[in-house]
Amino acid sequence: MITFEGAAKHYPDGTVAVADLDLTVETGRTTVFVGPSGSGKTTSLRMINRMVEPTRGTVRVDGVDIRDRDPALLRRGIGYVIQQAGLFPHRTVLDNIATVPLLLGVRKRTARARAAELMELVGLEPSMGRRWPHQLSGGQQQRVGVARALAADPPILLMDEPFSAVDPVVRTGLQDELLRLQRELRKTIVFVTHDIDEAVRLGDRIAVFRPGGELAQYDTPERLLTEPADAFVESFVGHDRGVRRLSFFPARSLSLREDVVCGDDLKVEDVLHIAEGHPWILVIDAARAPLGWIAARALRDSPTGIRLGEMETVPYGHTFSVETDSLRAALDAAVLSPAGRAVGVDEDGCVIGVVGQDDLGTALWSVTD
Repeated sequence: MITFEGAAKHYPDGTVAVADLDLTVETGRTTVFVGPSGSGKTTSLRMINRMVEPTRGTVRVDGVDIRDRDPALLRRGIGYVIQQAGLFPHRTVLDNIATVPLLLGVRKRTARARAAELMELVGLEPSMGRRWPHQLSGGQQQRVGVARALAADPPILLMDEPFSAVDPVVRTGLQDELLRLQRELRKTIVFVTHDIDEAVRLGDRIAVFRPGGELAQYDTPERLLTEPADAFVESFVGHDRGVRRLSFFPARSLSLREDVVCGDDLKVEDVLHIAEGHPWILVIDAARAPLGWIAARALRDSPTGIRLGEMETVPYGHTFSVETDSLRAALDAAVLSPAGRAVGVDEDGCVIGVVGQDDLGTALWSVTD
């Protein structure tokens, strides 16, 4: 557990980076510090490992005042991940990861074996261990940075905007990886970001900082979205916070239609009755993989003997997982679908059913009312 008790950081020129911070970071959870530039979130994070010394107040780790710990020893027991990974350019990937264990006196062979295990854990190929940092992509470098921070198996992991320098697609993948790792490892993670979407996705608790280093609200992501403490927090989380809130409701609560899902081996005459009540049908193959939508009017204008697999289909956009995705993912799939309908699949990608915007709207209303 990490506790801030009236912790503050003032600079000689009068700048207040952090103002009297009282906050408890729960053990085994991910706590996200979020806020605009100059709000003190990074300074607060760096107080934990004494990279920044508080002007007044106390920071404790498991009840021990950090000022009673040797800074170097304290930092070796706390993982630290920053932007651009901060890798040593003159060391291979494997030796970068092995850095802290080697500093702690672990034999080189043992440290490298541990580094190889961590490479697998963060999704890096073993062959990358012999490469130099400049030979890796930005996303790969960040994975190495995470592996290096985990090398000594620290109970605490500090992450200072680690994914902000990579493109959105890579960033999403790194977020997924961090969520997976946290499910396995249950570290005490303090994560700094300026992105409220990233905070909501990753955090068990979120601390919102306002300019001047003041803590505006410390809450669960859902309460932050539904009950912002004041106008600043409401503005910071955005006016689309209702849509973000849908991330907390599972898609498996939806009622999916199966009667508009038809195999590609069926003939037009076999499905014409569906066209009377529905504007679109979804065509699937023998393995129940989605092929695309066919409009009802196209069915009515086609020869009855033709099979659905021989007809031109409209792309279905993207699917959502009924078991693991949220209502937000289902809504996104429906909005991006040319048919205005979302395709729900199981873990193997087989179609379970579809949900239209009207039915989805009813479900959304019921959970947000």
